[in-house]
Amino acid sequence: MKFPGIKIIDRYIIRKFLGTYFFAIALIIVVVVIFDAAEKIDDFIELKAPLSKIVLQYYLNFIPFFINQFSGLFTFIAVIFFTSKLAYQTEIIAILSAGISFRRLMWPYILSAGAITLLSLVLNLVVIPAANGERLKFELNYIKNIKGAKYDPHIYRQIEPGTFAYIRDYTEQTRTAAFFVLETYENGTIVSSLEAANAKFDPETGRWSAPKSVYRKFEDDKEIFNNTQALDTLINLNTSELGRVEELVKTMDIVTLGHFIQQQRAKGSDMIARFEVERHNRFAFPASTFILTIIGVSLSSRKVRGGTGLHIGIGIVLAFSFILFSKFGEEFAKGGLLPPGIAVWIPNIIYSFIAFYLYKKAPK
Repeated sequence: MKFPGIKIIDRYIIRKFLGTYFFAIALIIVVVVIFDAAEKIDDFIELKAPLSKIVLQYYLNFIPFFINQFSGLFTFIAVIFFTSKLAYQTEIIAILSAGISFRRLMWPYILSAGAITLLSLVLNLVVIPAANGERLKFELNYIKNIKGAKYDPHIYRQIEPGTFAYIRDYTEQTRTAAFFVLETYENGTIVSSLEAANAKFDPETGRWSAPKSVYRKFEDDKEIFNNTQALDTLINLNTSELGRVEELVKTMDIVTLGHFIQQQRAKGSDMIARFEVERHNRFAFPASTFILTIIGVSLSSRKVRGGTGLHIGIGIVLAFSFILFSKFGEEFAKGGLLPPGIAVWIPNIIYSFIAFYLYKKAPK
């Protein structure tokens, strides 16, 4: 396949496409930051957040997350907005009448979509996880309704198939849990339980210890107690896994996330689907840029009586339906109704067919 290169018309379209995209993103970021600051200003003042941390640790790390979250939507709006203007001013007709095919006209759009996709991938795989880590640290320290919420009061984790740990009121400063339980199950029935109050975690050895523990064994409808031994046990559970796990995975780069999923799968964790959704989303969202771009060009390249407003209206409905469909797919995956890979990629597959249909119907 011979690449057509970049002509004057290509540079014109690329400049319009990317210019509109970045202008729309910058505009909405300013609005969102202003509203977010107005909402949180009381927390910042009450908890004495330094201005430097508000700007550098919070908002500087908030912006990449926001850009990526709505990148597909603003790509779509940018394409619809300036392409419909070209169509309304009959520039599309002039280009096609000059012997340039609609397929050739798509070339600068594909290049622009590729640049946005590459930016989105870099943000998703590397930049945003690190930024999320810094942003969450700030929120834990300087936002009142989040402060102190790093750990749930009741933590239940699967250590390996058939073995579960329950930890209540874990405190990071003292590395102490008010209550610690290690349960073993066979065929869905509990067979033993090891319980201790004020259990302490040693990060160097990975062991949990307490001056006294209770061991209970369940056998033939009988319960056998042993409450004389001290607790000193090693379990396959890192304290990083005690936090809000779905927030934790958002701070992992793609390599770390892959290792974490393997580790959790070996433990038999029941949250694998949620982690897989996060991993697939990091690739599915950037890939949707191409699909939404083709839909946007095909839809808005025809001159209609409603003009730009009609194109933008139809475009926004399609874009939001895509986002809504994606969210439904995520929930189906998290609920175990669909495999994560299928659930996350189904919207892209379905809208690829829509893109193909609209492309075939576009003016030639």
